[in-house]
Amino acid sequence: MKFLSHTPIIHISKPSADFYSVFSQAEILEIVQTLEVQREIPLKYSYKGRGAKIWDNFYLKYIIPTWYRKSNIEIDLLEANFEYINGNYQKCEKINIIDVGAGNSYPVKSYIDRLNKINKINKYIALDISEDLLKVSSKNIKKWFPLIDCANYRIDIENTCVPKNILENQHKKIANIFLHLGVTIANHQNRTQVFKNFRDSMNENDLLVFTNEIGSSSQWDGIARGGCKHHADQVYRWITNNIGIRREDCELVRKYDLATDSIVANMKFRQNYTINFSYLGIDKNIEISAGEEITIWRHHKFEITALIQEIEEAGLKLVHYSTNKYSSHLMMICEIENNS
Repeated sequence: MKFLSHTPIIHISKPSADFYSVFSQAEILEIVQTLEVQREIPLKYSYKGRGAKIWDNFYLKYIIPTWYRKSNIEIDLLEANFEYINGNYQKCEKINIIDVGAGNSYPVKSYIDRLNKINKINKYIALDISEDLLKVSSKNIKKWFPLIDCANYRIDIENTCVPKNILENQHKKIANIFLHLGVTIANHQNRTQVFKNFRDSMNENDLLVFTNEIGSSSQWDGIARGGCKHHADQVYRWITNNIGIRREDCELVRKYDLATDSIVANMKFRQNYTINFSYLGIDKNIEISAGEEITIWRHHKFEITALIQEIEEAGLKLVHYSTNKYSSHLMMICEIENNS
């Protein structure tokens, strides 16, 4: 009796033209390398192209204050810490706001308005990895504050510092306030490098202001909320559509990841797949077996002591921090370590 050998079925997927249209060659290479080595598609790339509209819609629907949702964590924390971030701490006349990961700029609207009323704002600079979100930001800022000097630039803070040539008026009377809001620091693959890039972008009068969720990721109760629910859902749909994975061949799994001490949303494959990346001289096949998972969304909670240790290791020094009324989130304000 002859037994026929069973050859496993391997599905071939090819990213769409829309996928390639929103990424540079360097970005595609990073996606391919990260997918191959770490089994992850960096979340930062989900904000490009159609992803910009997804994020803007998510923010407007679930985060912006409305008649039934009176408060916003970012807006409230900026308000509560205003005396530290209005130039008084540095004893300067005016400030530049460098909004890194600006998104649609809604979180800073009230903050800019308050600075503008006391004639403290020199310039607003929006930085983001997504050209499309920069367009949204620019449209909003010009509508809200038509007389304020503003500019925007594309930047990936995980891979580069803020270029010195866009940081104008570097003298004692004008300081830079670097903002990194939206608990974005929790989504980076390499937080240490991000903090170091901020450190290397700053001068002695500058401050870094960022927000994050407080607590232990390992204590997550397993219930998907906020970005873990709504944004991860949209990112999952965007990836399956644009990389060519059939919906029935995968599922979205949310869990605690011990290796990174993060809450993650993973795409779990039910079938064997080969993803063929072929564009601008790149020709690479990534093989993913049934049962394997790739991370498409991540979030890391911080204990306050651990966060202070991370910023100090990057050459930053804590100036002040405060929490929201529920002690679920904090805003941390830092300066460079050798600042006296």
